Amino acid sequence: QVQLVESGGGSVQPGGSLRLSCAASGGSINMYVVGWFRQAPGKEREIVAAITLSEGRKYYGESVKGRFSISRDISRDISRNTVTLQMNSLKPEDTAVYYCAAKYRGSSEYVYWGQGTPVTVSS
Repeated sequence: QVQLVESGGGSVQPGGSLRLSCAASGGSINMYVVGWFRQAPGKEREIVAAITLSEGRKYYGESVKGRFSISRDISRDISRNTVTLQMNSLKPEDTAVYYCAAKYRGSSEYVYWGQGTPVTVSS
């Protein structure tokens, strides 16, 4: 069983920055892909970024390329990792609840989800 706990959401003005963290633990966590998703009111959930914990390969959604950066800190305890989403040049349209999720490498479905953390970009 994988546990995911997000932190770091909040409010910021347009052009500002926020850093979200996802503490991942449980099982052979290095076999997983961890992704950040977001869902704004009235909109479908979309993937923002993802990273493979073992190799650090990264993926970004088109709307955040060049502004957001995903990274992972590999703990000596391979069952625990932290995935960070650095968000720069934030725009009002980035306002959403951000979720951390994990899936097994080779799987198409994210099956483990965090509780979500809200991000508001407003002047």
